[in-house]
Amino acid sequence: QMHLVDSGGGLVQAGGSLRLSCTASGGIFSLSTMGWFRQAPGREREFVSAISRSGKNTDYADSVKGRFTISRDNAQNTVSLQMNSLKPEDTAVYFCAAARPSFALDLIFTRQNDYESWGQGTQVTVSS
Repeated sequence: QMHLVDSGGGLVQAGGSLRLSCTASGGIFSLSTMGWFRQAPGREREFVSAISRSGKNTDYADSVKGRFTISRDNAQNTVSLQMNSLKPEDTAVYFCAAARPSFALDLIFTRQNDYESWGQGTQVTVSS
């Protein structure tokens, strides 16, 4: 498993922007699909976005399409989530995650169970 450290959360007004980042160590970062999930108080953790190991394929939850952008830098072992036009309903703890490494296919995963390594979480609060 890789060790993941995510950061960049904070308090922002509705309509504002934040950029989350995640740094990986202890594994071959370039072989893993990377994702972002979030969990609000009293709610289940939900999928936000994912990016394939090459960075060529991405996916987003319908609720964030057009507002969030995921990216990765395999040379720096980092994945980022640029969040624009933030809404109060985006308030949650955001977690980066790494799927099991793949030596063959450039895949996208959206299920929690497809990921084996998780960051500690970073709080995002959007005020109205």
